[in-house]
Amino acid sequence: SLTLNTDHGDILLDYSKNLVTEEVMKMLMELAKSRGVESARERMFSGEKINFTENRAVLHIALRNRSNVPILVDGKDVVPEVNKVLDKMKHFCQRVRGGEWKGYTGKAITDVVNIGIGGSDLGPLMVTEALKPYSKGGPRVWFVSNIDGTHIAKTLAELKPDTTLFIIASKTFTTQETITNAETAKEWFLRAANDPSAVAKHFVALSTNAPKVKDFGIDPENMFEFWDWVGGRYSLWSAIGLSIALHIGFDNFESLLAGAHWMDNHFHTAPLEKNVPVLLAMLGVWYINCYGCETHALLPYDQYMHRFAAYFQQGDMESNGKYITKKGSRVDYSTGPIVWGEPGTNGQHAFYQLIHQGKQTV
Repeated sequence: SLTLNTDHGDILLDYSKNLVTEEVMKMLMELAKSRGVESARERMFSGEKINFTENRAVLHIALRNRSNVPILVDGKDVVPEVNKVLDKMKHFCQRVRGGEWKGYTGKAITDVVNIGIGGSDLGPLMVTEALKPYSKGGPRVWFVSNIDGTHIAKTLAELKPDTTLFIIASKTFTTQETITNAETAKEWFLRAANDPSAVAKHFVALSTNAPKVKDFGIDPENMFEFWDWVGGRYSLWSAIGLSIALHIGFDNFESLLAGAHWMDNHFHTAPLEKNVPVLLAMLGVWYINCYGCETHALLPYDQYMHRFAAYFQQGDMESNGKYITKKGSRVDYSTGPIVWGEPGTNGQHAFYQLIHQGKQTV
């Protein structure tokens, strides 16, 4: 096991019950070193375009870089751009939560609907559920992702047009599911407002496509930008996290960023054998390739974390779901497991029977 000491308490990683010995762990760390994990880590933090298929940097770490140490992409420091968007988010959150931002009838916003899918939904939904105890004074937050019309219809039935704010989260503003639901929301809103100019008071965008945003009726001033070096599965730390900040307040959102920055520093500086992300990753490699464990169950016992498994399915499976190597040959080993899970106590009365007494190894 390994204990991390933070200013807010200790974090214990207890892997003592895993099917490994000290010798196996040493071998796994040697494997990580031989596969170039340390150099790959450095290339990511330095802004190198390690996403070679799209020729992009992978810099979600810049989104939560609270130290303001420069991070360069193509020779340009991206940290000032990140801080500019964060300042814009902060000002917007203060206006909405403080009642200064008014709807078309002059009433304050009571409900926020995030319309997005994939990384524009899973992360913000997971975090707003996990941090519900910090939501005092904030609007209620709803999430719509499924293109099946019942999802948005059921949500809109709970809301009043004049006190609802919609966040349309789509980098290109062309994502089919998101734009279909956004158009449905706008039609519903205009049936009450009967004034296209009122859309600007009730819709904002998380996007990079200003012309499309403007065509929709959103004021480009109310478009919050993010960048092509932000992968969807890491985007909750960007403007995509606006729904989080509105729900829990921007100060708490900054604390969320600071916690992630702390872990980024740990991952960047800790030796592999004392590095929590590396230890967990190599245990995963061990189980799927040496034990044939094709599934990995995430079973949080805190109900506030009930969306964590769904969130991390994307983080793990979208990252590792590959069958071709960088050199273009077929992979001859398992790259990742099927990730699934539910809150732990619920699982005890559903599928733990198979985990404990079935023939599959999970």
